[in-house]
Amino acid sequence: MDLEAVRTFVAVAEEGQFQKAAADLSITQQAVSKRIGALERTLGVRLFTRTPRGAEPTIDGQAFLPHARELLRVGERAVASVRTGRRPLRVDVIASRVAPSGLMRGFHHAHPEIDLDVVMLFDVETAVAAIRSGAIDASFRAVAMPGRPLPEGIESVRVLDEPHQLLTGPAHTLARARSVTVEELAGHRIWMPGIVPGTEWAAYYDDLAAEFGLTIEATGPNFGSDTLLDTIADTPALATLTTEQTRLVWPVGHGLRRIPVTDPTPVYPHSLLWHRDNPHPALATLRAHLAATAAGHDTAGTWAPGWAMPH
Repeated sequence: MDLEAVRTFVAVAEEGQFQKAAADLSITQQAVSKRIGALERTLGVRLFTRTPRGAEPTIDGQAFLPHARELLRVGERAVASVRTGRRPLRVDVIASRVAPSGLMRGFHHAHPEIDLDVVMLFDVETAVAAIRSGAIDASFRAVAMPGRPLPEGIESVRVLDEPHQLLTGPAHTLARARSVTVEELAGHRIWMPGIVPGTEWAAYYDDLAAEFGLTIEATGPNFGSDTLLDTIADTPALATLTTEQTRLVWPVGHGLRRIPVTDPTPVYPHSLLWHRDNPHPALATLRAHLAATAAGHDTAGTWAPGWAMPH
């Protein structure tokens, strides 16, 4: 249905005259007549009756009028949903409990006037494809992975180096340590069932294990963080690695310990990805916010893979 014809019909119904409607719409009276005629042919009914005072809606016109107004409102909302600067900023944070989600919560707190759509995409290829298609405006990722340079047009900046911690149950041999060195982790079983081959986090932990001779196991199904925490709490021989800002909640009786890892501290390199031609004004605001509030840690005494995007 031609929305301009619908808009013209509403104008005539409200003004009661073709001439006044033409003036409101900045078109000729002849153009008004043509639009109304085309709309009547589309609907198969007469919409107006000519009177000495102008034009009055027929019974069909009266029935169509509230729906016509709603069509115009829907059309305006549809345009606003994609108009640059009016639609929400769409950002991929990977998962709800990890640091990028916290970064976006901080951004929302600092800029409540900016509408946000927060999504959670699985892997970097999906995220990059969504950035290139315009489905999202930005994504937090660890880039670039070995042999996978960023596609043409995709920009990135490293925004946060997140330190790792060892998570143990109360009976683990390292549970009472105030901190542990990477060297001390060698020989201990580190269980991380959420690692999926081919992802950027799999590449990160493969390099971490190879660099320091660690035993990182991704065996068994991944039933989520609650099952992981239950198992770590009940199994003295198992520990897992988590990052400093990962939100984890467990029952008091679990007695789990979060222990900083040092000498060097493995840091997870979070970067923000976006398309250089993306015009959304809130994207520049997000980048400025991250530059001011989410700067990476001092690189002295830390470790990240050689392929991680530099600061």
